[in-house]
Amino acid sequence: MNRYRDYNTYLRGIFGERVQKIPLDAGLSCPNRDGTLSRSGCIFCDRKGSGSGAMIDRSMSIEDQLLSGIVHARQRYGARKFIAYFQSFTNTYGPLDRLKVLYDSALSLPEMVGLSVATRPDCADPGVMGLLRSYGDRFLVWVEFGLQSAHNETLKRIGRGHDVAAFEKAVMSASRFQLNVCAHVILGLPGENRNMMHETARYLGQIPINGVKIHLLYVVKGTPLATLYERGEFRCLEREEYAELAVDFLELLPPEIVIQRLTGDPFGTDLLAPEWAREKGANLQLIREKMEERQTWQGKKHEKSIARRSSTRS
Repeated sequence: MNRYRDYNTYLRGIFGERVQKIPLDAGLSCPNRDGTLSRSGCIFCDRKGSGSGAMIDRSMSIEDQLLSGIVHARQRYGARKFIAYFQSFTNTYGPLDRLKVLYDSALSLPEMVGLSVATRPDCADPGVMGLLRSYGDRFLVWVEFGLQSAHNETLKRIGRGHDVAAFEKAVMSASRFQLNVCAHVILGLPGENRNMMHETARYLGQIPINGVKIHLLYVVKGTPLATLYERGEFRCLEREEYAELAVDFLELLPPEIVIQRLTGDPFGTDLLAPEWAREKGANLQLIREKMEERQTWQGKKHEKSIARRSSTRS
């Protein structure tokens, strides 16, 4: 029994085979880093902008990154179809003509079947949403908005530079353009307790999104969060805690939402803590084991799902 709707199965259902995302760094910036909103960024974000960092020294073009990623994915996974994933920094933050050149370049190879663009919810104007929609007849298109938490006090604490209302506005805009929307959330943020994380899951179940990425908050060297950690002002979740919280979160989400990620995936040399975050396979296995132990599944505690099950029994 598959107890949650995983991304790999979702893609296989569309394309009939394994499809692999190729992470890209477009060399863009972020309004929370370039002085428009702030220069310090979010407390967890490093100089790579939560991505590969391939463009830090401007050494790799989009084409070179794609080709390198495709070779790796073919060798490791046997994949033959690929999604261009603009991951680093804010990938709708720039002139529309420049963004179009970047997206066109990423989709130019015949093996490409999709486009996924990670961005901030305050960088989702109608022009760029329309541009993304223009690819929808030929490619699977997703836009990924970083929410992180449904609590404004948390967003302020971690230096996001936007509120929950901005996220809602972005989701509604993307929905009007018939784009698939994925929300990024982080478990273990400073100041948040279990109930607050549950409330974020319930919130996501009430808005028109299609997917969720659930991240572990890990500490990366050179970030404001690293400073807090080294001062003893921030404690990372233990592995068992995180697994339990991830299962709780899945129970509260609608069953139809695609789970694109269930844990963190840190770059080895950059990780400060927790050490167990490196063990992605073991962490995913523990989450699955917890779901089995609890005899639970995605959507079990989602209100509409409960109501549907009750009406079916009656």
